[in-house]
Amino acid sequence: MTHPRTVGDLMTADPVVVPADAPLSDAARLLDVHHIHGLPVVDGLGAVIGVISETDMLHARTTEDLWSRWPGLRVRHLMSTPALTVSAEADLADAARRMEQERVHRLVVVALDGETPIGVISTSDLVRGMLEEVGA
Repeated sequence: MTHPRTVGDLMTADPVVVPADAPLSDAARLLDVHHIHGLPVVDGLGAVIGVISETDMLHARTTEDLWSRWPGLRVRHLMSTPALTVSAEADLADAARRMEQERVHRLVVVALDGETPIGVISTSDLVRGMLEEVGA
């Protein structure tokens, strides 16, 4: 008998993270270079405190006040907080339901301490898992 698959089975491990005090341009560069759509935001101790996404960046570009202040803005000014987190042992269906309920495209996977990011599970990961599950 096979065990139900977990978030840890499909997550992208060792996530690229960005410090809360980093300039927005650093976060934009990381998103672009790594071809990802969102980044966990960490504090000075490495604990996840938020998420910054391409959508957040787009919001800054389309909001005149934010765009005019872009050079001085830091990641903490645009990030979504608190970060929505999940454990690696969580059931995939539960993670999918949570993403749908919260209307987000990713959850930060945290270590047992509940703070250290160890991965990211995205809607793309879940769709890939669905394909594998049905043998497509």
